[in-house]
Amino acid sequence: MKTIKDLNNNRYRLIVEKAMRGNRDAIEKIINDHKEYLYKTAFLYIKNEQDAVEVCQETVYKAVINIHKLKNPDYFKTWITRILINNVNDRSRNEGRTINNIEKLESIEDISYEKLEDKIDLYNAIDILEDKFKTPIILQYFYDMTIKEIADITETNENTVKTYLRRGKEKLYKILMEGN
Repeated sequence: MKTIKDLNNNRYRLIVEKAMRGNRDAIEKIINDHKEYLYKTAFLYIKNEQDAVEVCQETVYKAVINIHKLKNPDYFKTWITRILINNVNDRSRNEGRTINNIEKLESIEDISYEKLEDKIDLYNAIDILEDKFKTPIILQYFYDMTIKEIADITETNENTVKTYLRRGKEKLYKILMEGN
């Protein structure tokens, strides 16, 4: 079965436009095509399978309820990512803590045991970063998003995103070097 990602941009746009008009099949299709991406993104922030699933469910619920508010169908992924990040931040604020749980890290991707320790160190270092540095780093290095896409999602200037990426990488380097 083809996913939306396999379709050309015009066809994708038409499906999102149908969803914006309330077509349930179109809404279901775009949500299904983004659910793995949403889960992985939530898990990168939360590091807990059950909480990541709950954040994804909240995100999907808010997206379905508010899809008619999406202004441009070309920015659906940006829009739903912003909803997800806001849900993660709300959850963190409500719990009053940062979750540093590393269990079930394998569900993000296959990890060879030789590199598991390095990956855990990297994920722990990313967790330590302030959100303004963490979000651009996750979006760029885990999802290959452009500076412009990150700026749209975070609602910041592109130069600010570049600064956060540079400073975030510097902070990551210091954190990882201190650990060795």
